[in-house]
Amino acid sequence: MGEQIGVVKIEDALRMAQEQDLDLVEVAPTSKPPVAKLMDFGKFKYEAAQKIREARKNQVNTILKTVRFGLKIDEHDYGTKRGQISKFLKAGDKVKVIVVFRGREQSRPEMGIKLLQKLAEEVAELGVVESNPSIDGRNMVMVIGPLRNKADAKADAKKAADKAAKAAVSSNQPKESAAAVAAE
Repeated sequence: MGEQIGVVKIEDALRMAQEQDLDLVEVAPTSKPPVAKLMDFGKFKYEAAQKIREARKNQVNTILKTVRFGLKIDEHDYGTKRGQISKFLKAGDKVKVIVVFRGREQSRPEMGIKLLQKLAEEVAELGVVESNPSIDGRNMVMVIGPLRNKADAKADAKKAADKAAKAAVSSNQPKESAAAVAAE
C-alpha cells in the first residue's frame, strides 16, 4: 500500500480497484497524465469529517462581555466592576466598557475619559485597550482585549483544576492510610 504503480490505462486501474475492493479516486485531474489513487473513499470522507469535528471542538470563540458604569460611581462599586473586568480578561474574553452619561453629565465627557483611562491603567497587566474611548450618544464606549487568547486561558484553568484535584486526592490519602494503620 502506498507504492506507485506508474502510468496505467483507466480500464486496468478500475479492474485493480475492483479486485482490491477499493475506489479509484482522481487526485490531480489537471496534471499530465492525471493522477489517481486507490483508496476506500468512504473511510477517507469519515476521517476528514472527524478531523474537522476535532478542530471545531478545540476552537474557542472570544466573547465580548459588557460592563456598564455610571459617571458618579462609588469607589466600592467601581472596585467590584473592575474585578468583573479582570475576571473576564483572565478568561480570555474581550470587555466592552460603557460609561453612561445622565442629564448634565453629557457636557463633561472629559470625566468619562478620565474614568476609562484610570480603569485601563488598573487592568493593564491583563488586557490592552483595543478601541480608545469614543462617544456614542449618551454613552462613552471603550473595548479592552485580553493579552492572552481564550484557548491559553482555558488550558491554564484546566491545569489549575487538575492540580487542585491532585492536591485534594493527596491530602485525603494520608488520612486513609492512618485509618488503615489504626484498624490493624
